[in-house]
Amino acid sequence: MTRPPLDVAALRPVLLAPTGPLARVDLVETAASTNSDLVARARAGTQIPAALVAEHQQAGRGRAGRAWQTPPRAALTVSFLLRPQVPADELGWVPLLTGLALARTLRAEGVSAWVKWPNDVLLPAPSECEGLGRHRKVAGVLAEVVPDAAPADPGEGHEGTAVVVGVGLNVDQSVDELPVPAATSLALAGQELDRGELLVGLTGELFTLVARWEAAGGDAVEAGLAGEYAEVSATLGRAVRAELAGGGDVVDGEAVRVADDGALVLATAAGERVVTAGDVHHLRAV
Repeated sequence: MTRPPLDVAALRPVLLAPTGPLARVDLVETAASTNSDLVARARAGTQIPAALVAEHQQAGRGRAGRAWQTPPRAALTVSFLLRPQVPADELGWVPLLTGLALARTLRAEGVSAWVKWPNDVLLPAPSECEGLGRHRKVAGVLAEVVPDAAPADPGEGHEGTAVVVGVGLNVDQSVDELPVPAATSLALAGQELDRGELLVGLTGELFTLVARWEAAGGDAVEAGLAGEYAEVSATLGRAVRAELAGGGDVVDGEAVRVADDGALVLATAAGERVVTAGDVHHLRAV
């Protein structure tokens, strides 16, 4: 299958300042991991905010160290380098806001996109899938703090902690090109969308949300972002099983709300439990 390349040169006038929010955007044909590469660039002093896009990601990383890769030119694979002007203890909202930005980007194109806590983006499906209910995963998000990121020049300063947040969105994959049965692509959902337009839309949505978050001092509730996240959540109101990070406890309960810091609050038989990290599985309705 011949797939068209991204034309980042044509997109730069839209993405780069003063028209767009980015100081730098680069396209590479192949990357092991756009997140790892952009973390290295951040430590070397690349301009912030920046974006790195790969036509083919060969060794991408998901949460909990899972591997993630895509066929050439079949997905939108991009990492953003940010330095949010918020308190460091609020940075847990970065992946949630990125998931929200991605859902909003797809919804603007008429796609019914939902977010599974914290940041997996789902599309409706006609049948049940273990852990996802009547949904399939179309995109994932991975955020990494880069505490030792260097400023690109002495005038940039060190205010705010640098964060790299990566997005992998399945755009044009066929069934045979998907890694697991729980995955889908926009094409399989009947949506023929242009990767360049999706990149522009996602960039705009993400930086709009981050600006609102910064204006509220990192308070996602005050900024109205916690409420907007809840509106697109496929997790809230559902019976779920949370496998806590680090091979810890397993907790069953109803996902009732997102805490002020972005954690998931479950109502259980023993009272409320707060999940800050781990895998959340949607349980079948009975």
